[in-house]
Amino acid sequence: MTDIAIRPARPEDLEVVAELRWRWVEELHGTSGTPLEEFVPRFVAWAKENRSSHRCLVMARGDVIIGMAFLAIVQRVPHPRTFERASGDVQCVYVVPEERNGGLGGRLIDAVLALGRDLGLERVTVHSSDEAISAYTRHEFTSSPRLLQADIRQSAG
Repeated sequence: MTDIAIRPARPEDLEVVAELRWRWVEELHGTSGTPLEEFVPRFVAWAKENRSSHRCLVMARGDVIIGMAFLAIVQRVPHPRTFERASGDVQCVYVVPEERNGGLGGRLIDAVLALGRDLGLERVTVHSSDEAISAYTRHEFTSSPRLLQADIRQSAG
């Protein structure tokens, strides 16, 4: 696995990242909704506009991108003890199917956590699929009784 590199996505990588995102949704749901040729330019524009709040890492084997992960950064309300505060959320960790089950997803998770440490984030969270929970728990994530969520798309108030 020495030919594998994880690095920040470059502008020229974003079309491939968009295709991976589209492919992942296609893999999970059987349909992406938006045609690939429409999704890619919109995703690339979004990624460029949001590059400061959504850091993308890519995993490459040689020149071929085989995986991706995002770290979404949220500024937090200042505290009297620490004025500069931020937390992160792991999003879109994906490795192409033909490269899975060799620990590459775990390497992406570790790289995202290292980026969070480098940025001085207070915590990093993830909203995981059932299938990926064990991967995240093998890489420093634990359940928290204090981290709650409300699916506001489903509730009427």
